[in-house]
Amino acid sequence: MNRYPLWKYVLVGLALLFGLVYTLPNFFGESPAVQVSSAKATLKIDASTRERVASTLQAAGIANSGIFLDSNGVKVRLLTNDTQLQAKDILEKKFNPDSSDPQYVIALNLLSSSPQWLTKLHALPMYLGLDLRGGVHFLLQVDMPGALTKRLDSIGADLRTLLRDSDVRHAGIDREGERIVIRFRDQEKRDKGRSTLAENQPDLLLVEQGEGSDLKLVATLRPEAIKRIQEFALKQNITTLNNRINELGVAEPVIAQQGADRIVVQLPGVQDTAKAKDILGRTATLEIRMVEESPGAIEAALAGQPPFGSELYVERGGAPLLVKKQVVLTGDRLTDAQPGFDGQTNEPAVHLTLDSPGARIFKDITRDNVGKRMAILLIEKGKGEVVTAPVIRAEIGGGRVQISGRMTTTEANDTALLLRAGSLAAPMEIIEERTIGPSLGAENIAKGFQSTMWGFVAIAAFMIAYYLLFGVVSVIALACNLLFLIALLSLLQATLTLPGIAAIALTLGMAIDANVLINERIREELRNGSSPQAAIHTGYERAFGTILDSNITTLIAGLALLMFGSGPVRGFAVVHCLGIMTSLFSAVVVSRALINLIYGRRRKVEALAIGQVAWKPADAGSATVK
Repeated sequence: MNRYPLWKYVLVGLALLFGLVYTLPNFFGESPAVQVSSAKATLKIDASTRERVASTLQAAGIANSGIFLDSNGVKVRLLTNDTQLQAKDILEKKFNPDSSDPQYVIALNLLSSSPQWLTKLHALPMYLGLDLRGGVHFLLQVDMPGALTKRLDSIGADLRTLLRDSDVRHAGIDREGERIVIRFRDQEKRDKGRSTLAENQPDLLLVEQGEGSDLKLVATLRPEAIKRIQEFALKQNITTLNNRINELGVAEPVIAQQGADRIVVQLPGVQDTAKAKDILGRTATLEIRMVEESPGAIEAALAGQPPFGSELYVERGGAPLLVKKQVVLTGDRLTDAQPGFDGQTNEPAVHLTLDSPGARIFKDITRDNVGKRMAILLIEKGKGEVVTAPVIRAEIGGGRVQISGRMTTTEANDTALLLRAGSLAAPMEIIEERTIGPSLGAENIAKGFQSTMWGFVAIAAFMIAYYLLFGVVSVIALACNLLFLIALLSLLQATLTLPGIAAIALTLGMAIDANVLINERIREELRNGSSPQAAIHTGYERAFGTILDSNITTLIAGLALLMFGSGPVRGFAVVHCLGIMTSLFSAVVVSRALINLIYGRRRKVEALAIGQVAWKPADAGSATVK
């Protein structure tokens, strides 16, 4: 009656082993580290960079416990905080000899100290939030008027092209504040211009002004268009910030919109605040220019006398490249960039998609420059990097552009990523900055751990005193529940914050409720004269329905917090929902497996150590309560 089949014991054993393995990494803590990543979009971090870091530290006599290469850069795990600072200074001097033009980002970081065998099993510690690990908090104000101005300038250029292509003569197009003024000399041209713009520019609200020979058409953005531009600016800035923060190696950054024009950035574990501000405040733009290929031009540029209207750059391979200063197209016109292959040669290629104005401009440029080279540059802090410089093979229309030739698959992927990353849609300003030191984070962890520990001890003392052996089993099941919960959070790489610790403490209090229901139901069966074996079986079977109902209703509330909450509320909800699921398994399956091991193989049980109830056989009278 109270025996589990072998597979259930094996299942419980595997679950406990899983919980132990994935909980262990959280007890090893973190070590100080230094990360080396690229400060230039076109500069790659590879195995040679790792070897260079290792040789630099070895020459300086700085010991380390591991040098790793991952997608974020090269990371060096060091032994003490003092050697961390020394390593940062030495690597900074070695990798960035010109401080005015840094090639690499050398940032302080923290890495897990878990053994290698746990790392190979992908057993990693939970991420810790800003309040537990320390780090920096920024509140950024997005310049929405700047985004609208940028968009109006772009629309003004589009209107010139559109009116010229439609053969509509005008007397000038100017932006005045938040409106675009188009001047005409006669009514007929203004009417024709208005119909052309109304058909091709639905985002503009057109109003006629002026009399006589000074006729005007005033264009302003519609409210829905303004809202759409502002939303796009926020989304693009958040995407760009995500790409930049990867350079810092932050495990679980928080980048979220706050209100209509602000972005919150939280970087747990980041110790180098100045470096974080530098990366967040970086401005980058994409530009497409033509390559200057006049005879003798490159030689003159190398001699220090570049031709008028041109600039000297260096390609990825190190070859010099002379580029015209005139910007043909900017990254604002690029809507997508994906890696792929050339349909004819099957070579790796990058496929670009331009918006309609960009497609028209690009068609004109490529038609007039077949056989010539075109450079795509990434401009950061006033300095440009050549991403690629392909040859124009034919006129390209339709807004779909292919870049191919002398590229590997990896380079095609990297180029597409760079082009997609783009630039900030609107300038941003840091209006609030807050730093939480590692010592304060450690204090919060200690207090949270102590509150959870003492709560567990109080529950354990009560359960053992009130239910005796069944109380001991309940406490073991509760410990297993905590083990499963921590393991799941580590496996999912969830971020633990102070509200998360509160949710763990609450989960312990709620999880023991299931064991109380089971134990009280067994007592009730004993009072009704059932045998101990029958009382155990009936107690677990009949209490399960009540346990399931109560947990489902609590889970519904937790899911509501998860769906509609944000920030700390969402973190609380994640731990809360996972805790409900683990408590169901531990309170019912694990506790019954233990009870079955203790009582299940006994043919005759004279009494249950459940406290306050003594059982007598049916022929000796009903159960009595002591």
